[in-house]
Amino acid sequence: MNLTHTSSPSGIKSLGRENVLSWKHKEWLRRHSLLLRDCASNGDLKKAKGIHGVVIKSNFQPDSHLWVSLINVYSKCGSVEDARRVFDEMPETDVVSWTTLISGFVAQGYGNDGVKLYCDMRKEDVLPNEFTFATCLKASSLCMDLEFAKQVHAETLKVGHLSDLFVGSALVDLYSKCGEMELADRVFFCMPEQNTVSWNALLNGYAQMGDGKEVLNLFFRMTEPEMKFSSFTLSTVLKGCANSGFLREGQAVHSMVIKSGCELDEFLSCSLVDVYIKCGLVDDALKIFFKIEHPDVVAYSAMISSLEQQGRIEEAVLLFHTMRHAGVSPNQFTIVSLLSVASDHDNLFFGKSVHSYICKYGFESDPSVSNALVNMYIKNGCVEDGAQVFEMMTDRDIVSWNTLLSASKNCNQGPIIFHQILVNGFLPNMYTFISVLRSCASLSNLSFGKQVHAHIVKNNFSDNSFVGTALVDMYARNNCLEDVDIAFNKLFNRDIFVWTTIIAGCAQTDQGEKAFKYFSQMQREGIKPNEFTLSGCLRGCSRMATLESGQQLHSVAIKSGHLNDNFVGTALVDLYSKCGCLEDAEFLFKDLVFRDTISWNTMIYGFSQHGKGEKVLEAFNQLLDEGHSPDEITFLGILTACSHMGLIEKGKKYFNSMSKLYKITPLVEHYACMVDILGRAGKFDEVENFIEEMNLSSYPLIWESVLGACSLHGNVELGKIAAEKLFAVVPKIDSNYVLLSNIFASKGRWDEVKKIRTMMSSQGVKKEPGCSWVEVDGQVHVFTSGDHSHPNISKIKIKMQDLAQNLISVGYKPKTEQVLHNVDKLEKVDHLNHHSERLALAFALINTNPLKTIRIFKNLRTCGDCHDVMKLISKIEDREIVVRDINRFHHFKNGTCSCQDYW
Repeated sequence: MNLTHTSSPSGIKSLGRENVLSWKHKEWLRRHSLLLRDCASNGDLKKAKGIHGVVIKSNFQPDSHLWVSLINVYSKCGSVEDARRVFDEMPETDVVSWTTLISGFVAQGYGNDGVKLYCDMRKEDVLPNEFTFATCLKASSLCMDLEFAKQVHAETLKVGHLSDLFVGSALVDLYSKCGEMELADRVFFCMPEQNTVSWNALLNGYAQMGDGKEVLNLFFRMTEPEMKFSSFTLSTVLKGCANSGFLREGQAVHSMVIKSGCELDEFLSCSLVDVYIKCGLVDDALKIFFKIEHPDVVAYSAMISSLEQQGRIEEAVLLFHTMRHAGVSPNQFTIVSLLSVASDHDNLFFGKSVHSYICKYGFESDPSVSNALVNMYIKNGCVEDGAQVFEMMTDRDIVSWNTLLSASKNCNQGPIIFHQILVNGFLPNMYTFISVLRSCASLSNLSFGKQVHAHIVKNNFSDNSFVGTALVDMYARNNCLEDVDIAFNKLFNRDIFVWTTIIAGCAQTDQGEKAFKYFSQMQREGIKPNEFTLSGCLRGCSRMATLESGQQLHSVAIKSGHLNDNFVGTALVDLYSKCGCLEDAEFLFKDLVFRDTISWNTMIYGFSQHGKGEKVLEAFNQLLDEGHSPDEITFLGILTACSHMGLIEKGKKYFNSMSKLYKITPLVEHYACMVDILGRAGKFDEVENFIEEMNLSSYPLIWESVLGACSLHGNVELGKIAAEKLFAVVPKIDSNYVLLSNIFASKGRWDEVKKIRTMMSSQGVKKEPGCSWVEVDGQVHVFTSGDHSHPNISKIKIKMQDLAQNLISVGYKPKTEQVLHNVDKLEKVDHLNHHSERLALAFALINTNPLKTIRIFKNLRTCGDCHDVMKLISKIEDREIVVRDINRFHHFKNGTCSCQDYW
């Protein structure tokens, strides 16, 4: 029997009702999912929340598609916290919901969170699909987590998703952004097919690395015209040309764009602007820039920055105003470029205007803007204003601290700021160490410099050439020659800057011989000197008065084409002047291509030291005629010349003109020169009145000038007052004791002399011995008074005996009163005969060409008896003798001296 099941009419109605309800339910869910999709596309968070509210209030249970739509809309509207809450409420999660959530976090730039979510998903044994892998790899590229990305790469291999186009492109992009171009290359060429995304990811990687050659190679390997000549591809190729400085190649791509009929859109135009800017063709960049219909803030900022770097300040400022009129709001990069205009070109007024703009539009909270603002004030000399901006910063980074630290070079704050950096938990970088070492060098703070050196070792910066150069400079300027050698020899890549630093450091600390030794070593190592190296080494030769070494450097300057450089030319003028070759110095000075105030000061001071007072005044007038303004150094040279020549009234005239005519506030050195001018002339009443009127009694330099004048004229009472003032404030200076002792000795007050010597002994002060040196055949020979250690001393004594007989024959009588010791006359004569400059003279007469000028240098003032002897010997031997003592040059010729016996 055939039995069939028949439903009752009520059952059929019930089933139909359920089907209708189910259909309505699905339709409702589908419609709300579509609404949420539209909200996600439009970024309408408010509307999305309203729809979510409707879903919650309804009796419908969301399906997986609606849950994913909710996660998606919150993610795309930037509310990842809400997306996470929705995800956590889901009754059941799958790979789609996980991927959507990870994608949301990645889209908002939260790479680390994306990586963590992927790890959480794997812990729940949810298998990723190709979209999950691609999203996770993008998360890794955001946080530059290369090791994690390699693990994901291995997993894609394991599950067979490596051939997927999205996964392959994501891997290429990841490795490119991490700079792993070899891996990116390998993945790219193993892909079964490549698309625009993968091609451009690889191109962009090489462009970022600055490998323009490989960018162009890849570009020419592209075959599909639509892909090859897309705006994005061409802009990436142009970026590679820009980063590599490939001007010709960039111009070729520009030409290709025009010939192929590609639309020159704003994106591509901005890339062309970037090429021409980075290749130094700012005018060409401007031409393209002005053709862009609506330049964005990036294009404006790049253009303003490049104009600033070219020194075209007015154009940069004008372009900023154009940008504002066009309704384009500047960003932090624009503001930083504008502050650079004010910083690099000493335009404080403009800088303050930018500061007010920053405050008006709320940029003060941006760290990069605040850092640039601090830098602007510091570079314009407003250190306190810079420090005030720094104090107001709420978000300081190491750049902020480094900017403040850079201002401490010429103040005592460097060590304090460095200590604060460490206390605040910041890790010093290369710039931190360079700035604090410069501060230690300027402050001569060797102890703290060594502590910084320890931090450098601890933080693994010992091999950094820039930090190493700063260390060399710090030790050199603190006269720690052994440490200089150690720091210098540890540097592997010793470029011209390192050599210049060590040479300049040695020169500045009177280590001229060592400076020249390093210069010679540098040449042996094949490093060519620049103008700063040469001028630094010449400075060292000037201080040591090593003429032959200086002449060799002069020859190098000619051969290397640096003779026309103002630094080198001025250094040569200084060298010949300080080595006693005034005529050569004057010849070189007249030959200078450009003579600035520094050049004139060098020549004026040279004339002054050689007693050429009239030439000093003549040079001063020429300086004014050429339109230069005199400075403090100019007047020091003029006043010194007036002192040497006994020009009292002229000295007063020039001193008064400083403040009245030239608005220069006299320094203590200028006042000391005036005291010296009056004191040398024996006008002690005027000296005392001048010190009282000008309120100068607190300055040791003033009393040193007074004491020197009292020693010259034997003024016991004022000499005692001056010495007592000096003993109270600078008790360790030996010359002050010696000068007072000499005053007493000249009056025969030997008990007072004994007291002074006892005082010196109790203070641990030793008299600097008289020392003279002369250069013969490139070697410096040093002699001290009564010295018998020279290898040629026997020949020197024989020569001195010959000279003594010749001197007696022309009527020479020793000035035994110049010997300030309580001994008999014969001992006094013997003492005079063995003064250091006489030993040097005898040696030079034996060992130099009879036609050559003898140049002797002495560390103390030459005595009157030696002065007479030099005059007589210049006539007896028919030799020109130049002696530079601590005060000035003496040119002895035919029995006379250039100082006219006034020194």
